[in-house]
Amino acid sequence: MSEKSKRPLSGCPIDYALSVFGDRWSLLIVRDLAIKGVKTYAELLEGWEGISTNILAQRMKHLEDKGIVEKRKNPANWRSSLYELTPKGRDLAPLLSEIILWGGTYNEAEKPMNEAYNKVRSERAEFEEEIRAKDQNAR
Repeated sequence: MSEKSKRPLSGCPIDYALSVFGDRWSLLIVRDLAIKGVKTYAELLEGWEGISTNILAQRMKHLEDKGIVEKRKNPANWRSSLYELTPKGRDLAPLLSEIILWGGTYNEAEKPMNEAYNKVRSERAEFEEEIRAKDQNAR
C-alpha cells in the first residue's frame, strides 16, 4: 500500500492513472499549466470553469504529491509561487491530445472552443512537443 493512499494499488494502469488525475479539476489544472501557460495560483483561480479556492488547494497538493506539478518560489516576488508541470506531468501530452480530439469531436456546446482541437488535428506532434518542452529551460 502506498503511504498516501487509503487502499492498496491494484496494479492496473488505468486505476493508477485515474488515482492521479482522474477528476475534472486535476485535468483542468494540467490543461491550464500545459496549454494555457498559467503559472500562478491566482491565474488558476481565474479560469472560466470557476474552481473554488479550497478545491484548487486540495488538487494542487495532490498533484504535487503525485509528482505531476512542482511549486517553486517566484524570483520576481518571493511571497508568491510559480507552478509548472514536472517531466512526469509533461508526459501527459499524448493523453491531452487524445482527450482534446475526443472532446472536440463530441462536444455539444453551442460554441465549442476549437483552437486546441484544430491544432492537435493539424500539428499533433508539434502540440505535444510544445507541452513536453515547457518549463525545461525556465530555471
